[in-house]
Amino acid sequence: MPSHLNERLQKWGFSWEGLRNNRHGEWWVLAQMILISAHWLPPTPAPAALGIHWPLAMRLIAGFTILTGLFIGGQGALNLGDSLSPLPEPIAGAPLVTEGAYARCRHPLYQSLLLCSLGVTLALGSLLHLGLLLALATVLSLKARREEQRLCSMHATYAAFMASTPAIIPFVPGLDWR
Repeated sequence: MPSHLNERLQKWGFSWEGLRNNRHGEWWVLAQMILISAHWLPPTPAPAALGIHWPLAMRLIAGFTILTGLFIGGQGALNLGDSLSPLPEPIAGAPLVTEGAYARCRHPLYQSLLLCSLGVTLALGSLLHLGLLLALATVLSLKARREEQRLCSMHATYAAFMASTPAIIPFVPGLDWR
């Protein structure tokens, strides 16, 4: 493994021990990665198999939704900079970011993933992918709650930020717990 990748994994807190005991939330990351990877599965059932012609307009909306998700994710990653970590355990000493994408929601990277998942679901018209979207929303919501417990203990101002800023998707029960 290249040394810079190994250094990054260590900075994030990844370890073999953590994979065994979920010390820093490694299981949440694994669940997230499995669900995201499963989006490559073919649509099941395919709309055509059900006698449904999936409209071009729906695929265009899906493409726009995916692009929006990618834009939000890129902006969120840039806003975090070196504080970016896939684990729900914040990097020790990392500053609290409340500007850019984080001014609109507390977890724009999770919002990005859900928008991309929604776009894939709309593009394919697949019940399987709808299930993956709902499962991903559940995993990310639970992961975000764990992350926020740690952020509250690290940053005195995080509780006020939580009260005034949507969590993942504004006004959607389970994804916004202001």
